[in-house]
Amino acid sequence: MGVTIGAFGKFSDGREVNLYTMENKNGMRVSVANIGAALVRVEVPDRQGRLADVVLGFDRAEDYLVNGCFFGVVIGPNANRIGKAAFTLDGATYSLAVNDGINNLHSDRNLGWHKRFWEASVGEESVTFRLEDRPGSMGFPGAKTAEVTYSLNDRNELQLNYHASSDQRTILNLTNHSYFNLEGHDSGSIEGHELWLGAACYTPADAGSIPTGEIARVKGTPMDFTARKRVGAEIDAEFEQLQFAGGYDHNWVIDNWDGTLRHFATVRAPMSGRVMEAYTTLPGVQFYAGNFIEQETGKGEAVYRYRGGMCLETQYFPDSANKPAFPSCFFGGERVYDSVTVYRFSAE
Repeated sequence: MGVTIGAFGKFSDGREVNLYTMENKNGMRVSVANIGAALVRVEVPDRQGRLADVVLGFDRAEDYLVNGCFFGVVIGPNANRIGKAAFTLDGATYSLAVNDGINNLHSDRNLGWHKRFWEASVGEESVTFRLEDRPGSMGFPGAKTAEVTYSLNDRNELQLNYHASSDQRTILNLTNHSYFNLEGHDSGSIEGHELWLGAACYTPADAGSIPTGEIARVKGTPMDFTARKRVGAEIDAEFEQLQFAGGYDHNWVIDNWDGTLRHFATVRAPMSGRVMEAYTTLPGVQFYAGNFIEQETGKGEAVYRYRGGMCLETQYFPDSANKPAFPSCFFGGERVYDSVTVYRFSAE
């Protein structure tokens, strides 16, 4: 069906931000924008064929320049947390913004790639966003270039292809921070959603959400989603990891990771019948249940609240830069960053 382009507002420097909409033969529509390479809308049918937008977000580019919850945006150069906001690479220590207690979260709240203008190029069924970042930006070494391509096919698969490089060794760990609510973005809590995760282990974290370095089995704990269960079934259990994070906000270790595309999650919305299967080439996924969403006005004047959306942020593990036993997030020179994440939608 091709890609249509519409106005979406202005960037902070006055540049026009566009909304690029892809549609397939089934009527599924996906809209993305230059600001933060944001995934703005994902409209998919329920079991009755009725379309609803299933991602939280905003109707104007200007709101994405605030966006304290990181709705829909691409995070980079490093997603998630780095302990004590510093890391050492090749004998040099690099200091980052201290913006999450004593730690660093999502690179920089104001300068990170989620608030940058990405140049767009349009294909027949895809949109590619490109960004260049200067050496030393936000404290990370290297001049970096990144591309994110969104594509939609007639199997109702939304595919995200990431590619990034640097002229010197640095951290490259990109993710998309979309919040999904398969009943509709404006339908309230996701605690009734059912989740399966292909992950027998996770990385326990301290009270600041920095992994301890342990890779622990989920069996016998509320972290176990190896059999499908409601998100809300054990989210408030008296379990230290959940109490630290106010619910689920942890990294799961994807089973049998080898860099190939693997099915790691299935989400079901019982009322609408919508199903989302998720696949990635990456070793981890941050399942975040929206524990820190404060009342916020989103698309169509919808009011988003606590646990109103859930994230499945594919990634290298949090604090990998300081955990040599974790899969390495150091790239640059000969080692180019490439990853694929796919969200496939259906109804039952």
